[in-house]
Amino acid sequence: MKILVKKVKTGARLPQYMTPQAAGMDLFACPEEALTLNPGEWKAIPTGITVAVPPGWELQIRPRSGLALKYGVTLLNSPGTVDADYRGEIHIILVNLGKTPFTVEPAMRIAQAILTPAVQGVLEEAQDLPPSSRGERGFGHTGI
Repeated sequence: MKILVKKVKTGARLPQYMTPQAAGMDLFACPEEALTLNPGEWKAIPTGITVAVPPGWELQIRPRSGLALKYGVTLLNSPGTVDADYRGEIHIILVNLGKTPFTVEPAMRIAQAILTPAVQGVLEEAQDLPPSSRGERGFGHTGI
């Protein structure tokens, strides 16, 4: 599946699959200079790229597990979505949930993007919904 990618900032890097069977392509930070996230702080980090996702698809933006485990750095909105009709620069909302400041350097891998189908449903208002075996039981209803 072809995704057109355009660099909109000097120093931007194209997303890259880091292994032959990787599901996600890494996205690279493209700030003008290094940015520090203090504990509890979040910022929108520019990537320096725009994309043209094919109609009927989306790019899901997800955290990198190594940043989460080693530093407590993750995405504030996870997964994020890049819609097929969005043409602006992609920004990654990183949050530092760790205990120490974290510095985002230019060209650092900060997130991953996964191309996935995005089907739009047809909504129909109803007076009642069909019953199910689960019913209204919600959070934690199956135990730990």
